Parts: sequence; structure tokens; C-alpha cells
Amino acid sequence: MKNSKLLISVIVTAIITAGITYNVVQPRESVSSNPDDPFSKLRSTYDILQSNYYKDVDTNKLVEGAIKGMVDSLEDPYSVYMDVEEAKSFSENISSSFEGIGAEIQESNGSIMIVSPIKGSPAEEVGLKPKDVILKVNDESVEGLSVNEAVLKIRGEKGTKVNLLVQRAGVGELTFSITRDTIPLETVYYEVIEDNIGKIQITKFSETTGEELSNALKELQSKNVKGLVLDLRQNPGGLMDQALLMSDLFVDKGENILQVEDRTGAKEVYKAENDKVVNLPVTVIIDGGTASAGEIMAAALHQSAGIPLVGEKTFGKGTVQTAKAFDDSSSVKYTTAKWLTPDGSWIHEKGIEPTVKAELPAYANLPYINPDNVLKLGDSTAEVNAAQQMLKALGYTDISEKGYFDENTEKVVKQFQEDQGLTVDGKITKDTTIKLIELIQNKIKDNDTQLEKAISVLKEQL
Repeated sequence: MKNSKLLISVIVTAIITAGITYNVVQPRESVSSNPDDPFSKLRSTYDILQSNYYKDVDTNKLVEGAIKGMVDSLEDPYSVYMDVEEAKSFSENISSSFEGIGAEIQESNGSIMIVSPIKGSPAEEVGLKPKDVILKVNDESVEGLSVNEAVLKIRGEKGTKVNLLVQRAGVGELTFSITRDTIPLETVYYEVIEDNIGKIQITKFSETTGEELSNALKELQSKNVKGLVLDLRQNPGGLMDQALLMSDLFVDKGENILQVEDRTGAKEVYKAENDKVVNLPVTVIIDGGTASAGEIMAAALHQSAGIPLVGEKTFGKGTVQTAKAFDDSSSVKYTTAKWLTPDGSWIHEKGIEPTVKAELPAYANLPYINPDNVLKLGDSTAEVNAAQQMLKALGYTDISEKGYFDENTEKVVKQFQEDQGLTVDGKITKDTTIKLIELIQNKIKDNDTQLEKAISVLKEQL
């Protein structure tokens, strides 16, 4: 009986509450729309808000909101409406230097995800990795933001700092404090390495990358290099026409470079138009940060020129976008087609598997340690575990790797500080952290197992 009264009370309360809510809603009026005109409802909604909304409305905001909603309804992370500021940022990314952290990002299943950090950028230096999911920028959630909105939060003037909270698969949440810098226009780096082999790294495909690659090839060929290692790791992609132009240098005239399939299923085949320039043995290095135009080039060189791919599976982006600018300099970027490899495969969300698998040492994937944090006796965190693994990789093999800062860890840290001429206090912070990261980065460069494997594969062709 008591429960029955309680139930009646709850029901009555719900009815009263609903009644109060209903009393502030005026009677509904019908609005006519033309079923033959799909935009009549949109125009009617615009007119209603302009005339009847309880505050003054910004016409431009209404229009831009409608456009954003229209593009968002495609549920395609690569199709976006960009306002004037966002369009300017997008243009800078493919045509000139800019100030920021130097990482390509995209929307993936409602999240903002790192595609790849750019070579030599602050993002690479602190250890951001492909497929890291950004959760917060300066303690502000990025949930629900578009890629371009997130980019504008992350970018900033050279010398300023931005804090990112990211989620890394198999690791958990990590915090990165990054000092923004100028991200340079240069996208091709080359050198002569062991046994007179030329190494070329391409960091992205911008408007000048094809020309830069041609110049690099001329310089290396003038030095009579015996073979080439082409490094496409951490390359987030860029302009498709540059990928075509650059692939043409390695592929025999008339061979397929790329196929583009439109919405009807019709395919346009792009073939090498010129006699190939490179007649040396070549290997290509790829990894999880090789995406888009980087994957186009890797697939073309492998399938149409028989060039082996060394490293890890690529990112997997198999669609083509174009951007159209409006008179006010805003623009819309949208997907126009699928791109297929020379043999007709669609690698979207699958990636390209290497011919020869090669991974970097485990310490190359250790999470970042924030120099502003203090790690000390008694702490038990993921950063402590990362620091212990770094010390072990640097030769301090007596240290434990359990993530607990015990007395043994303190002893090893003091030894490390003494060896490096640092203040000996047994704590990991500031100068100690920076030195740890610097030495690990140098060790990764000196022990690039993927490059070593690529050279080994190349030598088999010499």
C-alpha cells in the first residue's frame, strides 16, 4: 500500500511537471512547404528564425550553420565546410610555412585523430604518434569539433605552448606540452648514406614537392649513388597531382599509376606519361603514418615498378577531395571519388602491407614525459614506467620497469644525472627529462631498424 502511494505520487509529480513544461509552449502552428522544392523547408526555417526568434540573429551565422549541417550530414570526415579563417589555415598547410605543432589531423568516428606528425616538427619531437586521439586542447574538450575547429585551437604563434591530452591505443591517456614553432615549406630531404646509397625523405605532398624531388634526384645522381632509399614514413599526404608527377619519375611510360572511381563506378586510369628518370635500384619505407598521397606513391612504385616496400602497414585513406572557394574566401572541401591502386585495389581503412615487415625498437614507441612534471620516490604512474624503460634502453639495465619509483629507481636516476653532469637529486624533471628524451631520440636515429632493413633489401638488388 505504501509503495502504491509512492507510485501515485511519482506519477502525479510527473504529470504536474509535464503540465508546467507544456504551459510555456505556445500552440503549434503549421508551416507549409513545397514537396517539389527540397529547399523550401530550409528557407521557411530561415524566415521563421529571422522574424520570430526572441533575440536578434546573425544572418551569416544562420547560413554558415546550415551549410555546415549539410556537409556534416554526409558523415564523411574528409568533407568539411571551412569559414574564412579555416580556409586560410587549410591553404597554408599545403602551400606555405605556418606556425603550429606540425601534425596532420583528421576526424575519425567522431574523434580528432593524429594522421602523422611532420618531420622535424614539435609534434614529432615530443613523440605524438599516428592514430593518437586528441581528447583535450589546453584542458578544453574537442568533442564535437570539426577538424578545422580543432586545428585553430591547436595552432598558434611560434614560441607559445599548447597542452594536448591524447588517448593512445594500448597505453591510455597521455599529456603533451608542446612549444609551437614555424613549420617549414621544405618537404624533401636528401643525403648520401653508407655504401654510396642515396636517401630521400618526403614529409608531405605540397605544391613544390615534385620540383624538390626532381632537384634531389639530380643532386644524388650527380654523386653517382648506387641506389635509392625513399622514406615515406610519417607522410600524411597532400596533393594528388604531386603524387602522380613524382610517381611518374620511377614508373615506365604507359604503366598505371592510379585509378580514380567516381560515384557511378566509372574509372579514370592515370598512366605514366614520360620515360622514367630513375633507373637505379630503389626501396621504399612506409609506416602507419604514411597516408593518402603517400600511399598513392607507395602503391604505384610497388605495383607498377616492382619496388619493394619495407616497414609497417600504412594508414589507409583511399578517397580524393577537392576544395571550392566562395567569393568571401570561405570554402567547402568534399570527397569526389575513390582512388584505387594500379591493380584496382581500394586500400581505404585497410592500408598497404609492406613487402618486408620491419619495426622500430620498442623504445621508439615509448610515451612522452612532460618536463614540467616531477617524478620522485613513491610515485606510481605511466610516466615513471616510461622513464624506467628509457633508462634501461640507455644502458642502465639494473633498473626495474614496474612503473613504481622505488629506491632502486632513485639510485639509477642519480647515477644518470651524475653521468650527464646534471644536478643530482634523484628526481626526474626539467633538465633530467629533457636529457632523457634527447638521448632516446638520438638512439632511435642511430638504430633505425627500418632504414637498416631497407638498405639490406636494396643491396640485394645491387
